[in-house]
Amino acid sequence: MFTGIIEEIGNMRSISRQGQAMILSIGASRILEDVHLGDSISVNGVCLTVVKYDGSSITVDVMPETFRRTTLSKLHAGDPVNLERAMAVGGRFGGHIVQGHVDSIGTITSRTTDQNAVVYEIEPEDTAILKYMIPHGSITIDGISLTLVQVTDQRFTVSIIPHTLAQTVLQHKKPSDEVNLEADVLGKYMEKLLSFRTHGGGSESKSSKLTAAFLAENGFM
Repeated sequence: MFTGIIEEIGNMRSISRQGQAMILSIGASRILEDVHLGDSISVNGVCLTVVKYDGSSITVDVMPETFRRTTLSKLHAGDPVNLERAMAVGGRFGGHIVQGHVDSIGTITSRTTDQNAVVYEIEPEDTAILKYMIPHGSITIDGISLTLVQVTDQRFTVSIIPHTLAQTVLQHKKPSDEVNLEADVLGKYMEKLLSFRTHGGGSESKSSKLTAAFLAENGFM
C-alpha cells in the first residue's frame, strides 16, 4: 500500500522487452536507502516488485497484464518516473490509500494555469472509473495523490500547486499525453457492499442490510 506522496523522480535507465513482458532498470537514490529484494515500489502509480538492486538503481519486472493496462508500455530509456516506497507502519499518511493497481489510462485534454496553480483536465479511457470520483475527493494520477476539482460524465480536473508539479513527472506532461489513473479504493468497496447478496440454505437470496439509506442515517454519507 502507498500514500501517493512521491519520494523522488527516477530515471529510466534501460528497458528490455520480450513480447509484452518487460524488465525495467530505474536509476534512483532516496528509495535505495532501505531497499530489499521483494519490496514493492510504485513506478508511475504501478505497484512493481524489486528483483535486483545496486547502489544506484533497481530492477523490476512488468508482466503482460500490467503492460496492457498501464502506460509503462510507452516508456523509453531516459524517461523520468515517479517513485514511492510502500508506506511504513507508523509513518505519516499524507495522501490517501493507494494500491498501485491502475483502473484506467487517462489522456490529458488540457493544461491551463490558475494563478499559482496548474489545472489538468483528463479523460479516462474507461469512463466507468468516473463513478468513483467526487469533487474534493481523491484520485491517483501516475502515483500522485491529488484532489479532484470537477467531475463530469466524461472528464475530470485536478489543480496542482507548484511544489507538487516540481517534485513529480507531471511537470513534463502536456495535452495528449497519457497517465495512469487509480480511483479511491473506498468507493469500490462501498459499491461492492451495497450490491452484495448473501445466499442462505436454499435458492433464496437476501439483500444486504447495508444500504445507502442506512449509511446516510448513520452519518457515513
